[in-house]
Amino acid sequence: MVSKCLKVFNIVIKLFLLFFLFLSSLEANKVIYLSYDNVPQRVIKGEIFPITLKTLSTVRDFEDIEYEFTNISGLEMLTETPERVKKGKYFYDTFYLLSRQRWAKLPDVNATLIASQEYNSTYILGDKLNIITLNPKENFSKIIANNFELIEYKTTSFDNKHNIIVFVAAAENSDIRAMHFENVFKQGIESITESHLDSKITYFLVIDKNIENFSFSYFNLLENKFSTIIIPIIVEDDSVTTQSDLKPKDQSKERLKMQVAAVVSLVALVFILWRRKYIYLIFLILPLLYIAYLGVPEQEICIKKGAQIRLLPVDNGTIFETVSTEFTLLKEGSVDGFVKVKLKNEKIGWVKNEDICSY
Repeated sequence: MVSKCLKVFNIVIKLFLLFFLFLSSLEANKVIYLSYDNVPQRVIKGEIFPITLKTLSTVRDFEDIEYEFTNISGLEMLTETPERVKKGKYFYDTFYLLSRQRWAKLPDVNATLIASQEYNSTYILGDKLNIITLNPKENFSKIIANNFELIEYKTTSFDNKHNIIVFVAAAENSDIRAMHFENVFKQGIESITESHLDSKITYFLVIDKNIENFSFSYFNLLENKFSTIIIPIIVEDDSVTTQSDLKPKDQSKERLKMQVAAVVSLVALVFILWRRKYIYLIFLILPLLYIAYLGVPEQEICIKKGAQIRLLPVDNGTIFETVSTEFTLLKEGSVDGFVKVKLKNEKIGWVKNEDICSY
């Protein structure tokens, strides 16, 4: 019985030694030591965050380290090329990811040396992340950022019931394309510059005319709280940018100007007849010319069938109506490449020059 136990013990020892020798041989062929160095303790759903890989190569002469990410869950890789910092013999490679789901796991990573000689790669497994879901108020803009600020904004009349706000904003460390507001009539992106570090957006909102201040919140990652942005609704006639020139002319003001010019002309005529000095005819002619100028009827332009009416005069502007047949509209103004028109429902829109009929 004792001899049998000794035999079994000897077999176990031999197997252990063989396994140890096998591991030793693998370790001897290992040229990359790889580990996750910087992983956040918690991540908010919708947050952009960095991860850092710590790499050590036992080979001196190599061109680069190539990473392959697999089995990623609930995350989106935003960068393929790392931000690299070398400290002594170690490489610290940082990548940026975006959390999209309530459950997420870091990717498994396979690191390979790019060199003249082929070496074995190194593989590590990714851990599960602690994902937190926010519980915001109704005015949340869906923006999670280190910082978010308005650069400029403009409010003009959209129709009898609505105003349109156009604003430009910049954000740091934010998925700015996620911007969205609840309980607005229309909204959308007019232009966007995306980056995982700095981004910029031009956005429009069509809101009820009875709203005096439009406020919304975003989550500030640095302060770990919701911050509020307030846009005062001041409907303007002039435009901050060509994109926001949306308001038609006030015809009542034009009529007032004509009436004033007519009174001036009448006074000038009486003065001329009284003094009989025809040099003062200039005070009669100029107001009459001004009246004639103001009295010119609004120009009507022909719009082609299939023409697209945009909210703003930009190529990627939001299209809110497509012309089903050729017809005429009142021309309200123009800007490079676009004509401002007034629709029959009193809405203001923009049409490309190429969609204007040519006879």
